[in-house]
Amino acid sequence: MNAYLLTFFLCVLSLSAKAQTAQTELPRIKIQAGMYQIDAQVAATQEQRAMGLMYRADMPQHEGMVFVFEQAQIQCFWMKNTVMPLTAAFIADDGTIVNLADMKPLSQDSHCSEKPVRFVLEMKQGWFASKRIKKSYVLKSSLFKTNQIKSDLPP
Repeated sequence: MNAYLLTFFLCVLSLSAKAQTAQTELPRIKIQAGMYQIDAQVAATQEQRAMGLMYRADMPQHEGMVFVFEQAQIQCFWMKNTVMPLTAAFIADDGTIVNLADMKPLSQDSHCSEKPVRFVLEMKQGWFASKRIKKSYVLKSSLFKTNQIKSDLPP
């Protein structure tokens, strides 16, 4: 009977350790913010979005994580098990920043988009402010739909 308990205990420990490992191997995409380039991990599945940047001790200034949702809706984020202070940029389909929210580490305070969005970009807190990137700023990426003028329309 002791061998079964030991096996069970080791399985629980293994799952617990796995759950507390930061996800760092997600696909990446480039996001352009004027002259600045962001190397963003893409969290596109429910599991990837739920884990987010939890348990990550640090990351380079030019890196972030973009959360991609299936449809635009009010998105709310918190910082449970996240030790780095972050800023969330809530982004419309065309790349426009709807609003920014500074988030405190290890907090369960909710930070929500001001209107429905499909994208949320998390960066180290202070990154957007240091680049003077604010609400209404337009980010560029293959993720975002661009408003292109049809060439057959008169000028």
